[in-house]
Amino acid sequence: MCGIVGYIGKLGDGGRAQDVIMGGLARLEYRGYDSAGIAVAGSDPERVATAKRAGKLAVLADALADNPIADGPAGIGHTRWATHGPPTDANAHPHLAAGGRIAIIHNGIIENHNALRNELAGQGIDFLSDTDTEVAGHLLGSLVESGLSLPDAMRAATKRLEGAFTLLAVDAHDPHTVVGARRNSPLVVGLGEGENFLGSDVVAFIEHTRTALELGQDEVVVMTADTVTVTDVNGEIVERESYHVDWDSAAAEKGGFDTFMDKEIHDQPAAVADTLRGRLDEQGRLKLDEGIVDDYILKSVDKIIIIACGTAAYAGQVARYAIEHWTRVPVEVELAHEFRYRDPIVSVKTLVVAVSQSGETMDTIMAVRHAQQQGATVIGIVNAQGSTIAREADAVLYTRAGPEIAVASTKAFLAQITAGYLLGIYLAELRGNKFPDEIDALLRELDAIPAKIQHVLDTADPIRDVARSMADERTVLFLGRHVGFPVAMEGALKLKELAYIHAEGFAAGELKHGPIALVEQDQPVFVVVPSPRGRESLHAKVLSNVQEVRARGARTLVIAEEGDTEAADHAAHVFYVPSAPVLMTPLLSVIPLQIFALELAAAKGYDVDQPRNLAKSVTVE
Repeated sequence: MCGIVGYIGKLGDGGRAQDVIMGGLARLEYRGYDSAGIAVAGSDPERVATAKRAGKLAVLADALADNPIADGPAGIGHTRWATHGPPTDANAHPHLAAGGRIAIIHNGIIENHNALRNELAGQGIDFLSDTDTEVAGHLLGSLVESGLSLPDAMRAATKRLEGAFTLLAVDAHDPHTVVGARRNSPLVVGLGEGENFLGSDVVAFIEHTRTALELGQDEVVVMTADTVTVTDVNGEIVERESYHVDWDSAAAEKGGFDTFMDKEIHDQPAAVADTLRGRLDEQGRLKLDEGIVDDYILKSVDKIIIIACGTAAYAGQVARYAIEHWTRVPVEVELAHEFRYRDPIVSVKTLVVAVSQSGETMDTIMAVRHAQQQGATVIGIVNAQGSTIAREADAVLYTRAGPEIAVASTKAFLAQITAGYLLGIYLAELRGNKFPDEIDALLRELDAIPAKIQHVLDTADPIRDVARSMADERTVLFLGRHVGFPVAMEGALKLKELAYIHAEGFAAGELKHGPIALVEQDQPVFVVVPSPRGRESLHAKVLSNVQEVRARGARTLVIAEEGDTEAADHAAHVFYVPSAPVLMTPLLSVIPLQIFALELAAAKGYDVDQPRNLAKSVTVE
């Protein structure tokens, strides 16, 4: 949550900082859009120039157009997802301290802010906002005024702060330096030529450099135009290796689509194909991306726990069916924020799979650490190179979906499911649950999926038309069984996120155990109908559910396999997807639900890329 940007160039290059920071904030606004602000050092030796406004970044941009601030070589910028205090001009970042000499921005939550506020107020400091960030700023300012340099003050302040945070600061007395610190919150360095960058995500600076450096826990970075120095909080130098970001700024653009979400829905064939690509080693065996887990450990695993939140948790639930079926190892799916608080049974024979698009989801990070403390092996499924989960897990499987800018996840969901399938196949191969020809068959079936996804996209006009006609609906229900159940829940989540209407996903078998009471005349009910093919098909049972809700006046919207004429007989609307192996059908059946939510929300006039109250990456607990 919250987007942060830092920049430092040559002292003679005044005029670039503001443009770079505003451009970075535009790319990071998906992380929070309650307010935005910018601070630039270098034009006044006594005071940092600032501007900040409540509302989306456009409000700040308009204010700067009318009343530009003096530019300089060093600056920081922030786009906020509100935690402490409502979204007002006063609570927007940056916050000033030491008489305007110091400017600070912050992502995260400082848990001991009340005690620090009382201490600083006792020293005569007046507070102008409700935020915990201003507390950190005045703590930093008081340390600078005591004679410490900004880097030393940041290290000292970090030792006193409790919670999860990323801090960036500039000093009017030292405009050739930007300082940052992180604990349990993301911060990445962009390495340029004669200039350097900071951001909560590489997308902040991808337009300028694709060489990045991720900071570790409790580390402080001191950045000039030509140098980047990383230390621990005691000032000891820490060596960090840089890495290359394998996508460019064009991947973070709309590419001709009206919204990022529509563009990212259409990115899904490539996201799945890229996640599958290059997965075999020289011996033709599947491999992980980074980290090594000894074969004997994975062969001895007697339980797998998938931990995730939100859409990633639904991806984990889909993957559970496949992993359990292929490996014959019991699989649990846990919400990360509940995992460590219920005293879970974890041992050295437990494999924990952490799923997170950003790799910075705080609940999931803390669950990973708890699992590792209990002796479990952790494999991360993440999209962001160098992220916290990618670095702290024992091994990682990257989803390779590219940047996902829209807050509501689409292509990351499909890529996470695909990576889950790959992990299941990897374990089945390693443990001898599948013969080589069976592994080859599974991989061939997966390789065929991107073309089938493209077919769903190419034939999506009917679902778009129906969605636009339903803009006045106030509630929609979703039903599914087996792998269709998490698809139904994901469909409901998308509609809640984007259209702000009541939507619930239910296991179709639970219908008669209570949820059918919600069905009344003209109630829209989506039903994910399983394939009529295969052993012990649930097709007939789910069609019975369709008939049950239809008999009570429901308007049934059915997602079915091409050629399933029986499903069409019971539907007000039927939307077909190509046939696929049962365990892989979620990669197809979820797409009409994504499109439905997008189009219905757009018909209501809502911003589908930046839904209210949400942020892309939840980096606080």
